[in-house]
Amino acid sequence: MLFLLQISLKIKVSREFRYKKQVVFDTTREKIEDKKMNTAVIETERLILRRFTEGDMEAVREIFGDEEVNRFLPWFPVRSLEEVREFYEERYAEKYRQGDGYYYAVCWKGNGVPVGYVNVEMGEAVEFGYGLRKEFWGNGVITEAGKAVIERLKRDGIPYITATHDVRNPRSGEVMKRLGMKYQYSYEEQWQPKDLQVTFRMYQLNLDGDEDRVYRGYWDASSVHFVENI
Repeated sequence: MLFLLQISLKIKVSREFRYKKQVVFDTTREKIEDKKMNTAVIETERLILRRFTEGDMEAVREIFGDEEVNRFLPWFPVRSLEEVREFYEERYAEKYRQGDGYYYAVCWKGNGVPVGYVNVEMGEAVEFGYGLRKEFWGNGVITEAGKAVIERLKRDGIPYITATHDVRNPRSGEVMKRLGMKYQYSYEEQWQPKDLQVTFRMYQLNLDGDEDRVYRGYWDASSVHFVENI
C-alpha cells in the first residue's frame, strides 16, 4: 500500500514539474495601460473596421442578441432596444470616450453594416475578443479582420495579445491558431455574470519577438490550471 502511494505521489509531482517547465511565465510587466488607442478606421479587401455608432443599434441587436452566437460569451443576449442601447453605451461609447483600446465593428464594404466585432482591451492581459453573426461563419471574416487589427497593434507598439475560449467551443481556438496565436495553458473559472464553471484555454501571440513570454494572470488566479497536449 505504501509502495503504491509513493508511486502515485511521484507521478503527480512529475506531471506538475513538466507543466511548470513548459509554461515560461512573463515577468516583465509592460505598462500596457499607458498605451491609449481609439479605434482608427482599418480597411481590408472585403471589410471596413470602424467604431460602432448610435446608428448601428439594429446591427448591435443582431450580433449580440443571438443565443447561439453569444452562448460562449460572458454576457446575456440583449433583447429590447433599451438593453441594446445600454450595452452599446457601456461596452462601446464609453470606451471611445476614454480613448483606451480597440473596439471595432466589422462591416462589409458593400453596405457598411456591422456583422461582427473585434475588441482589444488594454488591461494587463491585452485580451483579444471577437464575434460574428452566424450566417457569416465559415467565410474567414474574423480571420481577415483579426489579422488587420493585429497589424495595427504591431505598429502601435503593443507587445502581445491573449485570447481565451471555452473548451466546448474549439472552433474559436481554430480562429486563434489562424491568427498566429499559440496555446499556452488551461484553467478553470467561475464565469460571471452567467455563474458557470468553465474550463478555458489560453492562447497568446507575442508581437515584439519575445517568444518566451507567457501571460500568467489567469494561471495565478485559478486554483485549477494545467497544460494540455493539443
